[in-house]
Amino acid sequence: MFDREYLLNKLAENIRVERARKHFSQELLAEKADITPQHLYRIENAKTCPTILVIANIAQALDVTLDTLFQVN
Repeated sequence: MFDREYLLNKLAENIRVERARKHFSQELLAEKADITPQHLYRIENAKTCPTILVIANIAQALDVTLDTLFQVN
């Protein structure tokens, strides 16, 4: 079983990695995911626990699956 902090950190890392692969700024990804840049900053730094709908919007904006963002290996 994974703890909350570990999962939030992996999610944050996976979003940062995928954003870098697409060469998106935080501002661009936030706009595409329909969230504020401040919210994305907090997500990418594991300062907040986003809803599944926000994570789905981020995945769609990055053109990746939810599985990709939740990879914990």
